[in-house]
Amino acid sequence: MVQPSLHELLATARVVALPLVTRFRGIDVREALLLEGPEGWTEFSPFAEYDDEEAAVWLAAAIDFGWTAPPAPLRDRIPVNATVPAVDPDSVPAVLARFPGCRTAKVKVAAADQTLAQDIARVAAVRRALGPEGRVRLDANGGWTVDEAERAVHALAEYDLEYLEQPCATVEELAEIRERTAYLDIPVAADESVRRAADPLAVAEAGAADLLVVKAAPLGGIRRALEIVERAGLPVNVSSALDTSVGLAMGAHLAAAVPELPFDCGLGTASLLAADVTAAPLAPEDGAVPVRRVVPDPVLLDRYAADAERTGWWLARLERCAALLSG
Repeated sequence: MVQPSLHELLATARVVALPLVTRFRGIDVREALLLEGPEGWTEFSPFAEYDDEEAAVWLAAAIDFGWTAPPAPLRDRIPVNATVPAVDPDSVPAVLARFPGCRTAKVKVAAADQTLAQDIARVAAVRRALGPEGRVRLDANGGWTVDEAERAVHALAEYDLEYLEQPCATVEELAEIRERTAYLDIPVAADESVRRAADPLAVAEAGAADLLVVKAAPLGGIRRALEIVERAGLPVNVSSALDTSVGLAMGAHLAAAVPELPFDCGLGTASLLAADVTAAPLAPEDGAVPVRRVVPDPVLLDRYAADAERTGWWLARLERCAALLSG
């Protein structure tokens, strides 16, 4: 891997703080650090709670995308899903309207401050809005125990679920809930058990999932993610981590290089941002996003620049993670 010097990284580093349309993952503002490499702009945006060792993998991905040309694309547009945060049922139509043309919705469930009854009401509202032909998948972010997941799956199965993403936290729990609910024929997808695991292939080797959700940044870049896809031997969906349009471009290039893409991808999340770093966001149009690089607008970089304290925090993090990669 090309390893630019810290001086090269700091020379173009810009830290932004973008407001969200709706609270998501417990935050109202998404922070990110953008860099410009020889191949174009790239993004370093591990969530604030991640330690340096985990965040350094995200920096490796950012360097890979900014300093190395991506693999040749197999497609130039990526079908994407709508993402529905843990909102009230009455808010569902407005959320879906931000994802024009999307035929699939991923619905967040299992939030710590909400009940199963609230999840059911939200999923029912999404099914009504999409109609019988729409696809509804759920994402629990590992928030249920096995028993809780089993109760939830039984309660939600009537809404014709495409799959259930990360219902429980561990590989062992995923294997158990998959076995308990096999007769319902609702596939189990692994996300955190791939991107946050010491061994991203463990979930496939354990037979704990029917498909994998892969993300370029937390897996160390496009090439590393493609290697995992090849070795896992399972169907995959490509997703994002609430990135700016610069980061979404990395995800789109990964999706463009995956040999088979059977699912609408989770790369439409620019629609969850109330502001972006470009006047032409990588947002869904007719249910898809194009595969292209994104160049930030200097005016927007200035407008949404993080304050001095947060900028200093991100630059110090960048320095520490760069030292881990080079060390």
